[in-house]
Order: sequence, then structure tokens, then C-alpha cells
Amino acid sequence: MDKIVITGGRKLKGEVTVSGAKNSALPIMAAALLSEEESIIENVPDLRDIQTMAKLMRSLGARVLFENGTLAIKPGRTLKTLAPYKLVSTMRASVCVLGPLIGRMGYAEVSLPGGCVIGPRPIDLHLKGLEALGAHIEIQHGYVNARVKKSLRGAEIYLGGSFGSSVLATGNVMMAAVLAQGKSTIENAACEPEVVDLARFLKKMGARITGEGSPRLEIEGVKKLHGAKTAVISDRIEAGTFIMAAAMTGGDVLVKNVEPSHQNALIDKLRQCGVKIEKGKNTIRVRRNGRLKPVDATTLPYPGFPTDLQAQMMALMAVTPGISVITEKIYPDRFMHVSELNRMGSKIFLEGPSAIVHGVKHLSGAPVMASDLRASAALVIAGLVAEGTTEVHRVYHLDRGYEKIEEKLFALGASIHRDRE
Repeated sequence: MDKIVITGGRKLKGEVTVSGAKNSALPIMAAALLSEEESIIENVPDLRDIQTMAKLMRSLGARVLFENGTLAIKPGRTLKTLAPYKLVSTMRASVCVLGPLIGRMGYAEVSLPGGCVIGPRPIDLHLKGLEALGAHIEIQHGYVNARVKKSLRGAEIYLGGSFGSSVLATGNVMMAAVLAQGKSTIENAACEPEVVDLARFLKKMGARITGEGSPRLEIEGVKKLHGAKTAVISDRIEAGTFIMAAAMTGGDVLVKNVEPSHQNALIDKLRQCGVKIEKGKNTIRVRRNGRLKPVDATTLPYPGFPTDLQAQMMALMAVTPGISVITEKIYPDRFMHVSELNRMGSKIFLEGPSAIVHGVKHLSGAPVMASDLRASAALVIAGLVAEGTTEVHRVYHLDRGYEKIEEKLFALGASIHRDRE
């Protein structure tokens, strides 16, 4: 098992290129199952989750080739319909094969998903939407068994949940609906860029979708889809992580291959903090010369502040003079990084779904344990400003969502490397 070792105190300077978005690539890979023809997906990051999804798709009978950031997926005429526990249990996004399998094969047996331990994330909205389209669903022995008698039929579907819309549920239901008979309407659909990217790919395959990027999706079912070629959008969460790392260290970093409009909520908060942000066509330049100012942040569905940047924002506020409040409205239990940041000398107190952060002058390096993907990133960027050496253990979480993050930070001047335990 690997660990990341960081010696803090260096300002980040230079240029960094953001990889393709994992959270966009995974559903697009699943969507390729909707056609028997080959699809080509470019700008795909080489991550553990991508490799896991590729294994899952091969187990379903698809031919999958991955080389130099490009995936070639050819499902063929028939697919196996069992998505086994061994693969699905390690990655939540693998549940995205449920919609395509039901839509194309009329049957699916998919293990209940796993992934990061950040609190309960049921798939009730996925099942609600698929049942509305005519699927008969039973949960037996840890598997979702879904069957369609004749064919899926268009329906009006409301995907409202306890904590707002769901990106994965919106994608899953949309993928099933594109092959349903008649028109489907999805209300309270997720508006995230990853949903828009998935819809764009489906439309290239021949699907008829309107309203992507809004809370109302309209889908006119078609009989058959064909293969298509697409390029995955850049990873807005990786970009946000580098932006905050630059702000924390007081550096000067040009973040490349980024869509600035995807970062509006973060940029607004950082400008309130006193960070200088310059937007380019596909770049964001981050600079800080003076002291940071505390700000409050509340996570919300897009275009609100992303839950996937909450841990990194907390690391930034941990070294910002004053008091800030960070409230988690998406996953209220997503605070497992707090105890590890406090091991490094931060002063963070939990009150229900909020964290009260008392900024300290400096953090101190310490051995810390990553509990999930974004907590890993928060601990790494905290180590960049901590006095002494920080060791981040269990970085297999980090490898699920960040492509060569230690190499990218090293190129920006950080003292960071990967060691074996």
C-alpha cells in the first residue's frame, strides 16, 4: 500500500493541466452499452475507478480497449446482464450500468453499489425512475433484479430526494428512457455539467433529449442507438482542488484545460477570501499575496458550492484567520476528515451538519489517514502548508479520482512524493 509524503512550506508556482472528469467518463462508459456498435471516448483519466468500470463492462461482454487517454468500447449484439458484487461493491458509479442494461436487454441483475464511506447514499431515486418507466424491480440477496415485460414506456418522473437532485439517478434514468417507447419527462433532474456531458454523448448516439443543464429533461424514445465519438469534459473537482492549493500556499498557478464557468461558486468564495482569480478561455490563474479572510460555505447541488470541494475548502479555512462555518447539505455525515485535520493542529468543531472552523496560524505535519476520495485531497493540500512532514496513508482513495496528483504538485514546486508503506 502506498502513502504520500509531503514537506510543507513551499509556494506553488507554474502551470498545471487538469485531467478529464471521472464523474463524467464513468456514466458515458455505461452509456456506450446502449448500442452494439463501437464508441470512442477521449480525454479519459487513467484512474482506478476507470479501470474498475472497464473490468465491469468486459464482464458484461463488451470489448474495451484503453490507451493514451482514449477508450474504445464495442458491446456487440448481446450483453450479459449480471453486474457482480466483486466489482460493483468497490465503486458507486458502477450502478450506472443498470439503466443501459434494462433499456437494451430488458433485464439486469446489479449488485448494490459501494464507494467512499461518506454517509448513506441510497439508490431509491434510481429505482423510482426505472419503475416509472415500467421496470419491475426486486432487491434480493444484495442485488437489484430489474425486468421489463415487453419494453420500457415513456413516463413523467419526479426525481426529488431528501437532499436535492441526484446526478447518478438522473443519468441512469435518462439512459433507460432514451430507448423507451414514447416521451419521458424528468423533473428535478440534476443540472451538473457531468449530466450535460452524458446527454451530449447520448445525442451523438442518436438519442432525442432536450433541457439538459436544467431541472426539466424531455426525452423522446428511439428504437436504436449507434456508436459515437466524444471527449470527456475536464474535471471541475480536480481543478478546484488545485485552485485551493494555490490559494493556500500563497502561490501563482495557471490552471489549464478547465471550464471557468464550472467554477463560479468556488471563485465567488475565493474572491471573498482575498484570492485573485483571472479567468481565461480555458484557464484560471490563481494568485494570493495578502492574508486570507474567513468565509462561510454551504454545499448545494450545481450550480451551488460542490460537496466534492467541501473537505478542501475546510482545509483552506483551517489556516485562515477568524471563524468560518461550513455546512454540508448534500451528505450531512461527510466530515470524516475533520478528526485528521485536527491531528494536524486545526481547530474544527462539529455541530450537526455544520463545521465551525477556527483558523490557526499554522498546521503541523503528522501521519494522517484518508477516509475517502475528497478527504484524501484535503489532507494532501493541508500538508502543503503544514510545518514539517505529513504522511497521508490509504491513498488508494486518492487514486480513485486524481490522476498523478503528486506528480502535478511536484511540478508546481511542492515537496511531495509517493512511498510504499
